[in-house]
Amino acid sequence: MTRPLLSRIAETLYWIGRYIERADDTARILDVSAHRMLDEPETCRSICATLGILQPEPLSATMMIRRLAYDLDEPASIAASVRAARDSARGVREVISSEAWECLNVTWHQLRRLPTVAPHGYLAFVRERAALFFGLADATMSRDDCWRFIVLGRSLERVDMTTRLLAVHLPGDRRLLLQASGADESFTRTHGAHADHALEFLLLDNLFPRSVLYSLLTAEKCLQALTPARVRAGVADPALAAIGRVRTGLQYTDLAQLQDRVPELLVTLQEACASACEAIGERFFQQREELAWVGA
Repeated sequence: MTRPLLSRIAETLYWIGRYIERADDTARILDVSAHRMLDEPETCRSICATLGILQPEPLSATMMIRRLAYDLDEPASIAASVRAARDSARGVREVISSEAWECLNVTWHQLRRLPTVAPHGYLAFVRERAALFFGLADATMSRDDCWRFIVLGRSLERVDMTTRLLAVHLPGDRRLLLQASGADESFTRTHGAHADHALEFLLLDNLFPRSVLYSLLTAEKCLQALTPARVRAGVADPALAAIGRVRTGLQYTDLAQLQDRVPELLVTLQEACASACEAIGERFFQQREELAWVGA
């Protein structure tokens, strides 16, 4: 029988999952938007809005990439997220696999030498290393509470980032949404070249691992395993209740009404994620100053 996980360790693992997912998602968004930023200054504002970053003055494409990719003083940047994940993992090396730790450690040290590389190479490296870390965690860690907290953090961050991306870019290019979500190839194989069903795919597809519904289902399974039911009626865990309610509403949405309901659904999803994250902190983590993304 496994021992209960210390709240400090649980919190650290949860945030490792969020940090690496945030770095991955930010790299994807910047990579598909780099050329657009040169021709369309409004793209820079959209990216800041997606990441919840205040932009008091206009930024050039070069300044935007430097701030969100390389700047260690910007908490939402890729470099800062990877550093935070690596520093966090160093403190819990006894509960994660040596391969997962080595992946984060090597990634951070290599990333420090990459700012001279072209942005595309830097962003591609980050995406590959994020995939490698999560792949190693899946392949080398027992399916215990340590693994569940990493996956829980990743899943909730993925829901949050995808809903932010949809909220900001909803009137724009659907193909950009698919590319920024890493969904372009899977979508094309499923629906063909036309992006008419992009919203349906990103929100409701139950086979694509980066869709909102799939991520909610994954988070729900993690919470069910972390908090086994001890009541005969209702749901005792407020985080599980918040995710379960929004997942049910999303899963059974009438596809014919999806387009009209998207703005409402995105607000509901973001509110549910915020409620679930707060409830997770209160239930599992030590009570102290809350960790949060800037502008979130």
